[in-house]
Amino acid sequence: MKVIFAFLVCLGCGSTSQVDKEKTFHIRMLNGKKLHSIPTRGTFSWSNCGSEKEPAVLKALSIQPDPINIPGDLQASAAASTTVTLAAPLTVNMTLDKEVAGLWVNIPCVDEIGSCTYNDVCQLLDDVIPPGQNCPEPLFTYGLPCHCPFKAGEYSLPNTDFQIPTIYLPYWMTTGNYKATGVLTSNEQELACLKVSFSLKPQ
Repeated sequence: MKVIFAFLVCLGCGSTSQVDKEKTFHIRMLNGKKLHSIPTRGTFSWSNCGSEKEPAVLKALSIQPDPINIPGDLQASAAASTTVTLAAPLTVNMTLDKEVAGLWVNIPCVDEIGSCTYNDVCQLLDDVIPPGQNCPEPLFTYGLPCHCPFKAGEYSLPNTDFQIPTIYLPYWMTTGNYKATGVLTSNEQELACLKVSFSLKPQ
């Protein structure tokens, strides 16, 4: 779970680079064929949920295919900006809900999975990627940072291929429709709020 969370943090905290707007920021069908959507259906969407005064905002996010296959190939791109340096202490309060029989059910935090509070995001990144090591691909190729602090500025990650490995989770967690809300704070000041809806499907 730490690897997945660190990836999501880094996705919105890269350095400026060219983005292919025509091909990147929209959902596409895989190989021109409609994806099977049983028992899930494509639900990917995102929105900022904080006030207009919050310094960090996501400007664009694309994840495909939709639903996301686990394990499987993933294409992702993002663009964000922050008017302040994002430095320790950084806390993320994550809320995760799953659709069950047409109702949204909150998933509690168990073993750092579910609706969890990550009290020290900077330390979490250091645990996943030890300081002094090069940032993993594709961050290294694009010159994207993977440790705090993240300087103020405009940030983007071009359309990039990732491989989602086999994740040992209960079957019910690898399939279905989800809604996640993440609130980023520092010293009790809210810096950003993001809502994402997505679907998972076992390969």
